[in-house]
Amino acid sequence: MKIRSEIKIAALLIVALTAFIWGYNYLKGKDLFTKKLIVYAKYDEVGGLASANPVYVNGLKIGQVNQVYFEGGRSARIIVKMMLNRDLIIPKNSIARIFSADLMGSKAIDIVLGNSNLIVEMNDTLQSDIQASLQEEVNRQVQPIKMKAEELLSSIDTLVTAIQTIFNEEARINIAQSFESIKLTIHSIEHASFTIDTLIQTERRRLTVILENIEAISTNLRSNNKEITEALRNIKTISDSLAASNIRETFSHLEHTMNNLNQILGKIETGEGSLGLLINDKQLYESLESASKELTDLLEDMRLNPGRYIHFSAFGSRAAKRPYTPKEK
Repeated sequence: MKIRSEIKIAALLIVALTAFIWGYNYLKGKDLFTKKLIVYAKYDEVGGLASANPVYVNGLKIGQVNQVYFEGGRSARIIVKMMLNRDLIIPKNSIARIFSADLMGSKAIDIVLGNSNLIVEMNDTLQSDIQASLQEEVNRQVQPIKMKAEELLSSIDTLVTAIQTIFNEEARINIAQSFESIKLTIHSIEHASFTIDTLIQTERRRLTVILENIEAISTNLRSNNKEITEALRNIKTISDSLAASNIRETFSHLEHTMNNLNQILGKIETGEGSLGLLINDKQLYESLESASKELTDLLEDMRLNPGRYIHFSAFGSRAAKRPYTPKEK
């Protein structure tokens, strides 16, 4: 019995359709004849990750992304469904990290294997992470350089402004005057240095003598170190003896004596007592002064004219006293 052409066409169509579906899924990374391990990961953002993007472990492709969709509800988190080969044992604490697979920015997932003893099973959810893109890394590296370049340009601008301010006409005159002052200062320093050098040359002998004297003094001090130490020890002994003596009581008695003397002088000054009356009575002082003057005149007259006061006679001695008449002043 011959097969009808319609059946042949139908069978050929089914085979072609099956081959197309299998090829389409194969190109998308789906192997309809191999059982896959399905795992999930949740992300806040995926950076352009799409279905059929590869999944790697240590750079080896072990599967691909099957679906990328929102979690739903009020959550804006994104769920990524991955289909992985079952020939790899993945620890439970492994991390599904999104990274840039090439310079064009194509995204892929790299599973960083953990160290847990538990194994990922069907429909488990892995921990998630996202690596910065190449552009973001470049921006992160370039940003500090950019900031430093901006600061450098700002400094250069300030420097140029300062140079323009400095090199105006008045500033140039001031700079010239400053250099002239510096030149005069250097000349003065040279002159002073020459003067000092000349002085040293002239007074070299005296300086030598002075240094020799200083050396002799230091030698004497070194030679008499024992005697100096003994003298200092004696001074210390004397100071200790003075400190141990009853100096305070001596000064106390001296202070008491001075107080008594001050009281006596005060009484004399106020006219108390005989001495006070004698010193403060002006009339008595004048009488004593007059009597002293008359006594002096009397003694002087007795020395010059002794015959007036002593008389000798050949028939007898009898002293005749002539009255004394003071000289007229």
